[in-house]
Amino acid sequence: MWRRRNSLSQFTQLASSKLHSHPNIIIQPTSLRLFQISDTHNRYGLITRSSTTSVESSSGSAKLGFSGLDPVRAIGSTVDTTSLGARGVADVARHYGRCYWELSKAKLSMLVVATSGAGYVLGSGSAVDLAGLGYTCMGTMMVAASASTLNQVFEVKNDAMMNRTRRRPLPSGRITIPHAVTWASSVGLAGTALLASKVNLLTAGLGASNLFLYAFVYTPLKQIHPVNTWVGAVVGAIPPLMGWAAASGQISSLNGWILPAALYFWQLPHFMALAYLCRDDYVTGGFKMLSFADPSGRRTALVALRNCIYLIPLGYLAYDWGITSGWFCLESTLLALAISGTAVSFLLNRTKATARRMFHASLLYLPVFMSGLMFHRVYDDDQYLLTTENTKDNMVMSHPTTNKQESRNPDKVKHTKGNTVKSRPPVAYASVAPFPFLPVPIYAPS
Repeated sequence: MWRRRNSLSQFTQLASSKLHSHPNIIIQPTSLRLFQISDTHNRYGLITRSSTTSVESSSGSAKLGFSGLDPVRAIGSTVDTTSLGARGVADVARHYGRCYWELSKAKLSMLVVATSGAGYVLGSGSAVDLAGLGYTCMGTMMVAASASTLNQVFEVKNDAMMNRTRRRPLPSGRITIPHAVTWASSVGLAGTALLASKVNLLTAGLGASNLFLYAFVYTPLKQIHPVNTWVGAVVGAIPPLMGWAAASGQISSLNGWILPAALYFWQLPHFMALAYLCRDDYVTGGFKMLSFADPSGRRTALVALRNCIYLIPLGYLAYDWGITSGWFCLESTLLALAISGTAVSFLLNRTKATARRMFHASLLYLPVFMSGLMFHRVYDDDQYLLTTENTKDNMVMSHPTTNKQESRNPDKVKHTKGNTVKSRPPVAYASVAPFPFLPVPIYAPS
């Protein structure tokens, strides 16, 4: 017995001296190594940490993995190792979740979803299908995430040269390009399939077309010609049209083009200000922006001001076409005049301070405009009353002789909700500038 204890004590002293002389050597119990996870993804935390064994004479057999291992200590080691393995899996999930978040440009994609949801509400009338709204927003989010990821895949070399983008997942090496392509393909196909199966084919077609336009037209065009900004504005105008199509099943109504028009015109001053502020960075990245070919900044400021002016009549059109009440006409006009004022200031004094002021004004404009559009929108019953009043006014102004006939036969001029003809919007000018993309209105013969 004394020899056994003496041998164990000598072995313990030998192990302790080895640990002190070689601190990198780790003595592990056999039972602990059996529960340890061995994986090649060491840098993501999949290999669990092994605690250094401190050998004591009183529990040497338990620590060194001899046959006299204490069952309670073995269970404790197993629980610790399992918790460490779960922690490693959580670290990996957190890592890739962060990468997917940045690849998807989640904040920008949520703005796209907000515009799509606003279009859905506008196209729904008084009754909004919450399930349809949810499917539309989810599908739009997935398609937008796919487009943003593909954009970063194609621009990985450019992003690596720019201070603003070099910390993104692909330039920084936190995720591989095949992994990003797989993510983009999966989420894009899933989002398009969701829109096709749960919403309608028109919305799915608009979503797939917008993904293609953004990833395969706008993205390469950024390195070719400054017209890419206008193509990007078209891309940003399609999501609210997707929402309208999801709710109403069509995009032929002029009422559905108010919000897309606002998005189109709003993006020009927004991105002109951004391009002016980040001009040096865009030049380093190899992107062809208007501000690069405009050293004085005058053309950039004129483009921004012109599109700010185009925003002014949208409030009146929304009111005149029966989408909103008259209060929105007033609020929208004042809002457009405010952002136009910042564009005038930028034109007169082309500095980064005035460009930044216009950029901040554009950030404020869009949420206020959409909130006012939602708050002041006219429901079906209100729209019927407004349409009836407009129809009577048009009849009095254009056919003064019929007023006497109506007074003689009042029963023939009763209006009902089912057969009331909506007033024709006086938009003969809507098919020309500043609304070049709006369809020409077609009036039914009277």
